[in-house]
Amino acid sequence: MARVSSGPRTAAAVDLGSTSVHLLVARIVDHRVEPQLDESSFLGLGEAVEGRGLLGAEGRETLVDALTHYAWTAREAGAESITFVATEPLRRLADAGRVAGEVVEGTGVPLHVLEHDEEAFLTLIGVTEGRPVEQEVLVVDIGGGSTELVAIGPDRPAQAAGIRVGASTLTSRLVHHDPPTPDELDALRGAVRGAFDAAPPARPTEIVAVGGTGSNLARILAPDGSESNGRLERSRLAAAFRIVGGTPADDVATAHGVRPARVRILAAGAAILDAVAERYGVDRVRISERGIREGAVLAVSHAGPAWRDRLDQLAHGWVGD
Repeated sequence: MARVSSGPRTAAAVDLGSTSVHLLVARIVDHRVEPQLDESSFLGLGEAVEGRGLLGAEGRETLVDALTHYAWTAREAGAESITFVATEPLRRLADAGRVAGEVVEGTGVPLHVLEHDEEAFLTLIGVTEGRPVEQEVLVVDIGGGSTELVAIGPDRPAQAAGIRVGASTLTSRLVHHDPPTPDELDALRGAVRGAFDAAPPARPTEIVAVGGTGSNLARILAPDGSESNGRLERSRLAAAFRIVGGTPADDVATAHGVRPARVRILAAGAAILDAVAERYGVDRVRISERGIREGAVLAVSHAGPAWRDRLDQLAHGWVGD
């Protein structure tokens, strides 16, 4: 499969998730993604799903305004392509069709509402940067409304699944105090127990966690509150659960440089990540800062407009072909 373009180029991707809308502008150099600009807005799309089930006119206007700003920002930064991808909230919103239409009308950029497997494959591509894996790996992305998993090995096809268990939705349903009460923490653990029985069968030698849950938990555990060693043992994960479960969100945010809105959902995120590690019998999780946005810019750069039709192939890597 030939690359669409050769030489360095600049591309942008925006991910519409349950909690935030996130822009990445990056240079692609020899299959490596070099971030140039990284911005996010907390729009709480997941709350609309759990509430009315639709954004409504005012919510759609707010979203289109945010994406219009991001499209302008990306173009000013020299992006040759812009890709909008939407995940769990848009899969469930009753007015998702109107959202997509108004986004393309307002920004000139199509909105791709991804299926669970497409979301997982893009995340895998972001982690591997197009390189074939050399061992069996499980990549997990804990979102606000769902958790995406993809398992792959050198001799096995990529297999993805989306589990409708997310950090934001669990928190809004089960946690009503700051910090959570012991009963609320027990409820979080109980809600994820057995939730991943339907996850892809695999025997990974490594679990890679992407997204804000893993990186923020690692940051909270780091000695200086800002750096981590890129690994989370389950014992340390339990320690992080105790910190975010027993300390007011504003105090954790001030001490460790994590946004309060993120802190409030971290106990649920830690419970989910621990349940995944237990499901696969792995005691250590690697944290990756790369994920769906990096995967999107790489997939579009490599496969062009047909990138969605080729995701199952791209997930197995192309570097070295």
